[in-house]
Amino acid sequence: MPSVSDPVQSEWIDGVLVEHRNILTNGVRLHCAIAGPEDGPLVVALHGFPEFWRGMSGVVVALAQAGYRVVAPDQRGYGLSEKPRGIDAYRIEELTADVVGIIAAFDRDTSYVVGHDWGAAVAWWLSITRPDLVERVAVLNVPHPSVFAREVRSNRRQLRKSWYIFAIQVPWLPEQLAFGSRTRRRFARSIARTANPGSFDPDYLAGLESAWSQPGAGTGMMNWYRASVRRRPERLADKRVHVPILIIWGRQDVALSDTMVAPSAELCDDVRVVFFDDATHWVLHDEPEATARLIVEFFGTPA
Repeated sequence: MPSVSDPVQSEWIDGVLVEHRNILTNGVRLHCAIAGPEDGPLVVALHGFPEFWRGMSGVVVALAQAGYRVVAPDQRGYGLSEKPRGIDAYRIEELTADVVGIIAAFDRDTSYVVGHDWGAAVAWWLSITRPDLVERVAVLNVPHPSVFAREVRSNRRQLRKSWYIFAIQVPWLPEQLAFGSRTRRRFARSIARTANPGSFDPDYLAGLESAWSQPGAGTGMMNWYRASVRRRPERLADKRVHVPILIIWGRQDVALSDTMVAPSAELCDDVRVVFFDDATHWVLHDEPEATARLIVEFFGTPA
Protein backbone atom coordinates (compact mmCIF):
# COMPACT_ATOMS: atom_id res chain seq x y z
CA MET A 1 0.00 0.00 0.00
CA PRO A 2 1.26 3.53 -0.71
CA SER A 3 2.55 5.25 2.42
CA VAL A 4 4.26 8.45 3.56
CA SER A 5 7.11 8.42 6.10
CA ASP A 6 7.66 10.86 8.92
CA PRO A 7 9.85 13.85 7.97
CA VAL A 8 13.50 12.91 7.51
CA GLN A 9 14.64 16.52 7.06
CA SER A 10 13.18 20.00 6.65
CA GLU A 11 14.25 23.39 5.33
CA TRP A 12 12.84 26.86 4.76
CA ILE A 13 12.63 28.21 1.22
CA ASP A 14 11.42 31.80 0.82
CA GLY A 15 9.47 31.57 4.07
CA VAL A 16 7.87 28.21 3.25
CA LEU A 17 8.62 25.11 5.32
CA VAL A 18 9.58 22.21 3.05
CA GLU A 19 9.63 18.75 4.62
CA HIS A 20 11.51 15.86 3.08
CA ARG A 21 9.75 12.52 3.36
CA ASN A 22 9.90 9.14 1.65
CA ILE A 23 6.82 7.86 -0.12
CA LEU A 24 6.39 4.18 -0.96
CA THR A 25 4.49 3.99 -4.22
CA ASN A 26 4.20 1.37 -6.95
CA GLY A 27 6.91 -0.73 -5.30
CA VAL A 28 9.55 2.03 -5.16
CA ARG A 29 10.65 4.49 -2.52
CA LEU A 30 10.58 8.08 -3.72
CA HIS A 31 12.21 10.95 -1.87
CA CYS A 32 9.74 13.84 -1.89
CA ALA A 33 9.76 17.48 -0.90
CA ILE A 34 6.40 18.42 0.64
CA ALA A 35 5.08 21.89 1.46
CA GLY A 36 1.85 23.74 2.15
CA PRO A 37 -1.09 23.20 4.49
CA GLU A 38 -2.00 19.57 5.15
CA ASP A 39 -5.64 20.17 4.27
CA GLY A 40 -4.88 22.05 1.04
CA PRO A 41 -5.75 20.58 -2.38
CA LEU A 42 -3.01 18.22 -3.51
CA VAL A 43 -0.55 19.16 -6.26
CA VAL A 44 2.06 16.75 -7.63
CA ALA A 45 5.00 18.63 -9.19
CA LEU A 46 7.14 16.56 -11.56
CA HIS A 47 10.64 17.58 -12.62
CA GLY A 48 12.31 16.56 -15.86
CA PHE A 49 15.68 15.38 -17.16
CA PRO A 50 18.32 15.77 -15.83
CA GLU A 51 17.05 17.61 -12.78
CA PHE A 52 15.65 16.59 -9.39
CA TRP A 53 12.85 17.90 -7.19
CA ARG A 54 14.55 21.27 -6.61
CA GLY A 55 14.02 22.18 -10.25
CA MET A 56 10.36 22.64 -9.26
CA SER A 57 11.08 24.63 -6.09
CA GLY A 58 9.70 27.92 -7.40
CA VAL A 59 6.40 26.25 -8.25
CA VAL A 60 6.38 24.38 -4.93
CA VAL A 61 6.80 27.60 -2.94
CA ALA A 62 4.23 29.59 -4.94
CA LEU A 63 1.58 26.88 -4.73
CA ALA A 64 2.23 26.27 -1.03
CA GLN A 65 1.85 29.99 -0.36
CA ALA A 66 -1.45 29.90 -2.27
CA GLY A 67 -2.78 27.16 0.03
CA TYR A 68 -1.99 23.95 -1.83
CA ARG A 69 -0.39 20.81 -0.40
CA VAL A 70 2.48 20.28 -2.84
CA VAL A 71 4.49 17.10 -3.35
CA ALA A 72 7.61 17.25 -5.52
CA PRO A 73 9.29 13.85 -5.85
CA ASP A 74 12.69 12.93 -7.09
CA GLN A 75 11.21 10.68 -9.73
CA ARG A 76 12.40 7.08 -9.92
CA GLY A 77 16.00 6.86 -11.09
CA TYR A 78 16.75 10.38 -9.87
CA GLY A 79 18.35 12.02 -6.85
CA LEU A 80 17.63 10.33 -3.54
CA SER A 81 14.84 8.10 -4.85
CA GLU A 82 15.22 4.42 -5.63
CA LYS A 83 16.65 3.46 -8.98
CA PRO A 84 15.23 0.11 -10.07
CA ARG A 85 17.29 -1.83 -12.55
CA GLY A 86 16.28 -2.61 -16.08
CA ILE A 87 14.64 -0.65 -18.86
CA ASP A 88 11.18 -2.10 -18.17
CA ALA A 89 11.10 -0.26 -14.84
CA TYR A 90 11.05 3.07 -16.72
CA ARG A 91 8.12 2.48 -19.06
CA ILE A 92 5.68 5.39 -19.13
CA GLU A 93 3.04 3.20 -17.50
CA GLU A 94 5.30 2.63 -14.48
CA LEU A 95 6.23 6.30 -14.20
CA THR A 96 2.55 7.23 -14.25
CA ALA A 97 1.71 4.54 -11.68
CA ASP A 98 4.19 6.21 -9.32
CA VAL A 99 2.07 9.38 -9.41
CA VAL A 100 -1.14 7.40 -8.95
CA GLY A 101 0.45 5.93 -5.81
CA ILE A 102 1.49 9.36 -4.53
CA ILE A 103 -2.10 10.56 -4.79
CA ALA A 104 -3.29 7.45 -2.94
CA ALA A 105 -0.60 7.88 -0.26
CA PHE A 106 -2.18 11.23 0.66
CA ASP A 107 -5.62 9.63 0.72
CA ARG A 108 -6.89 11.91 -2.04
CA ASP A 109 -9.31 11.13 -4.84
CA THR A 110 -7.79 13.66 -7.23
CA SER A 111 -4.80 15.97 -7.63
CA TYR A 112 -3.58 18.92 -9.62
CA VAL A 113 -0.46 18.07 -11.62
CA VAL A 114 2.37 20.18 -13.02
CA GLY A 115 5.28 18.79 -15.00
CA HIS A 116 8.27 20.00 -16.98
CA ASP A 117 10.20 18.02 -19.61
CA TRP A 118 9.90 14.31 -18.73
CA GLY A 119 7.68 15.32 -15.83
CA ALA A 120 5.39 16.91 -18.41
CA ALA A 121 5.38 13.67 -20.42
CA VAL A 122 4.18 11.83 -17.30
CA ALA A 123 1.59 14.56 -16.67
CA TRP A 124 0.26 14.24 -20.23
CA TRP A 125 0.01 10.46 -19.92
CA LEU A 126 -1.70 10.60 -16.54
CA SER A 127 -4.21 13.15 -17.82
CA ILE A 128 -5.04 11.02 -20.86
CA THR A 129 -5.18 7.61 -19.18
CA ARG A 130 -6.45 8.54 -15.68
CA PRO A 131 -8.48 11.73 -16.08
CA ASP A 132 -10.53 10.68 -13.06
CA LEU A 133 -7.51 11.49 -10.88
CA VAL A 134 -6.66 14.90 -12.36
CA GLU A 135 -8.35 18.20 -11.55
CA ARG A 136 -6.16 20.39 -13.77
CA VAL A 137 -2.75 19.94 -15.35
CA ALA A 138 0.03 22.31 -16.36
CA VAL A 139 2.77 21.14 -18.72
CA LEU A 140 5.93 22.99 -19.72
CA ASN A 141 7.88 22.54 -22.95
CA VAL A 142 6.79 19.03 -23.86
CA PRO A 143 4.07 18.29 -26.45
CA HIS A 144 1.27 15.75 -26.43
CA PRO A 145 2.87 12.28 -26.74
CA SER A 146 1.12 11.46 -30.02
CA VAL A 147 2.27 14.74 -31.55
CA PHE A 148 5.87 14.17 -30.53
CA ALA A 149 5.88 10.61 -31.88
CA ARG A 150 4.49 11.79 -35.21
CA GLU A 151 6.92 14.71 -35.49
CA VAL A 152 9.99 12.56 -34.79
CA ARG A 153 8.90 10.18 -37.54
CA SER A 154 7.91 12.74 -40.16
CA ASN A 155 9.66 16.05 -39.44
CA ARG A 156 13.36 16.07 -40.29
CA ARG A 157 13.95 19.26 -38.33
CA GLN A 158 12.54 17.74 -35.14
CA LEU A 159 14.38 14.48 -35.83
CA ARG A 160 17.66 16.40 -35.94
CA LYS A 161 16.76 18.17 -32.70
CA SER A 162 16.03 14.79 -31.08
CA TRP A 163 19.32 13.13 -32.02
CA TYR A 164 20.28 12.68 -28.37
CA ILE A 165 17.34 10.33 -27.73
CA PHE A 166 18.83 7.82 -30.14
CA ALA A 167 22.40 8.38 -28.97
CA ILE A 168 21.31 7.49 -25.44
CA GLN A 169 20.18 4.04 -26.60
CA VAL A 170 23.82 2.89 -26.49
CA PRO A 171 24.46 1.10 -23.17
CA TRP A 172 26.76 2.45 -20.46
CA LEU A 173 28.60 5.10 -22.48
CA PRO A 174 26.06 7.98 -22.40
CA GLU A 175 25.84 8.01 -18.60
CA GLN A 176 29.62 7.97 -18.32
CA LEU A 177 29.99 10.88 -20.73
CA ALA A 178 27.35 12.96 -18.96
CA PHE A 179 27.35 11.88 -15.33
CA GLY A 180 30.76 10.31 -14.68
CA SER A 181 32.82 11.67 -11.81
CA ARG A 182 35.12 13.48 -14.26
CA THR A 183 32.43 14.70 -16.63
CA ARG A 184 29.41 15.76 -14.58
CA ARG A 185 30.66 19.27 -13.86
CA ARG A 186 31.23 19.93 -17.54
CA PHE A 187 27.79 18.52 -18.37
CA ALA A 188 26.15 20.75 -15.75
CA ARG A 189 27.78 23.77 -17.37
CA SER A 190 26.67 22.64 -20.82
CA ILE A 191 23.08 22.35 -19.60
CA ALA A 192 23.31 25.85 -18.13
CA ARG A 193 24.45 27.20 -21.50
CA THR A 194 21.18 26.05 -23.11
CA ALA A 195 19.26 28.29 -20.66
CA ASN A 196 19.32 32.05 -20.53
CA PRO A 197 22.40 33.57 -18.84
CA GLY A 198 22.16 33.37 -15.07
CA SER A 199 19.12 31.10 -15.01
CA PHE A 200 21.10 28.28 -13.37
CA ASP A 201 22.93 29.66 -10.36
CA PRO A 202 26.07 27.96 -8.93
CA ASP A 203 24.19 26.48 -5.97
CA TYR A 204 21.68 24.78 -8.24
CA LEU A 205 24.41 23.46 -10.53
CA ALA A 206 26.15 22.04 -7.46
CA GLY A 207 22.86 20.41 -6.48
CA LEU A 208 22.60 18.81 -9.90
CA GLU A 209 26.09 17.38 -9.58
CA SER A 210 25.24 15.98 -6.16
CA ALA A 211 22.03 14.38 -7.46
CA TRP A 212 23.89 12.86 -10.41
CA SER A 213 26.54 11.39 -8.11
CA GLN A 214 24.03 9.12 -6.35
CA PRO A 215 24.71 5.42 -7.08
CA GLY A 216 22.81 4.28 -10.16
CA ALA A 217 21.49 7.75 -11.01
CA GLY A 218 23.17 8.01 -14.41
CA THR A 219 21.70 4.77 -15.71
CA GLY A 220 18.36 5.42 -14.04
CA MET A 221 17.98 8.79 -15.74
CA MET A 222 19.09 7.47 -19.14
CA ASN A 223 16.71 4.52 -18.90
CA TRP A 224 13.75 6.89 -19.21
CA TYR A 225 14.90 7.58 -22.77
CA ARG A 226 15.75 3.96 -23.48
CA ALA A 227 12.32 2.79 -22.39
CA SER A 228 10.62 5.49 -24.48
CA VAL A 229 12.15 3.99 -27.63
CA ARG A 230 12.26 0.28 -26.80
CA ARG A 231 9.12 -0.15 -24.68
CA ARG A 232 6.46 1.75 -26.54
CA PRO A 233 3.05 1.68 -24.82
CA GLU A 234 -0.07 0.28 -26.43
CA ARG A 235 -2.02 2.62 -28.67
CA LEU A 236 -4.37 4.89 -26.80
CA ALA A 237 -8.07 4.30 -27.43
CA ASP A 238 -8.70 7.99 -26.72
CA LYS A 239 -5.82 10.41 -27.25
CA ARG A 240 -7.67 13.52 -26.17
CA VAL A 241 -7.11 15.37 -22.92
CA HIS A 242 -10.49 15.95 -21.29
CA VAL A 243 -9.27 17.81 -18.18
CA PRO A 244 -8.36 21.53 -18.25
CA ILE A 245 -4.75 21.98 -19.28
CA LEU A 246 -2.26 24.83 -19.37
CA ILE A 247 0.61 24.58 -21.85
CA ILE A 248 3.57 26.89 -21.14
CA TRP A 249 6.32 27.03 -23.76
CA GLY A 250 9.65 28.78 -24.06
CA ARG A 251 10.14 29.39 -27.78
CA GLN A 252 13.97 29.26 -27.64
CA ASP A 253 13.97 25.53 -26.83
CA VAL A 254 16.97 23.92 -28.57
CA ALA A 255 15.47 20.41 -28.46
CA LEU A 256 11.72 20.77 -29.00
CA SER A 257 10.12 22.90 -31.69
CA ASP A 258 7.22 25.19 -30.83
CA THR A 259 5.46 23.96 -34.00
CA MET A 260 4.28 21.03 -31.86
CA VAL A 261 2.24 23.26 -29.54
CA ALA A 262 -0.72 23.96 -31.84
CA PRO A 263 -1.38 20.29 -32.76
CA SER A 264 -1.02 19.41 -29.07
CA ALA A 265 -3.61 22.01 -28.13
CA GLU A 266 -5.96 20.63 -30.78
CA LEU A 267 -6.05 17.35 -28.85
CA CYS A 268 -7.29 19.09 -25.69
CA ASP A 269 -10.91 19.92 -24.83
CA ASP A 270 -10.13 22.87 -22.54
CA VAL A 271 -6.69 24.39 -23.12
CA ARG A 272 -4.80 27.58 -22.48
CA VAL A 273 -1.43 28.19 -24.20
CA VAL A 274 1.15 30.73 -23.04
CA PHE A 275 4.40 31.35 -24.93
CA PHE A 276 7.52 33.02 -23.58
CA ASP A 277 9.28 34.32 -26.66
CA ASP A 278 12.68 34.78 -25.02
CA ALA A 279 12.67 31.74 -22.72
CA THR A 280 14.34 28.42 -23.44
CA HIS A 281 13.45 24.83 -22.63
CA TRP A 282 14.27 25.79 -19.04
CA VAL A 283 11.37 28.21 -18.83
CA LEU A 284 10.86 27.52 -15.11
CA HIS A 285 14.38 28.82 -14.49
CA ASP A 286 14.33 31.58 -17.10
CA GLU A 287 10.98 33.00 -15.94
CA PRO A 288 10.44 31.62 -12.41
CA GLU A 289 8.07 34.26 -11.07
CA ALA A 290 5.95 34.52 -14.22
CA THR A 291 5.57 30.77 -14.70
CA ALA A 292 4.73 30.18 -11.04
CA ARG A 293 2.13 32.96 -11.18
CA LEU A 294 0.53 31.48 -14.30
CA ILE A 295 0.26 28.03 -12.73
CA VAL A 296 -1.23 29.37 -9.48
CA GLU A 297 -3.77 31.43 -11.43
CA PHE A 298 -4.69 28.46 -13.61
CA PHE A 299 -5.17 26.11 -10.67
CA GLY A 300 -7.16 28.77 -8.83
CA THR A 301 -7.40 29.85 -5.19
CA PRO A 302 -8.28 26.94 -2.88
CA ALA A 303 -11.68 27.33 -1.25
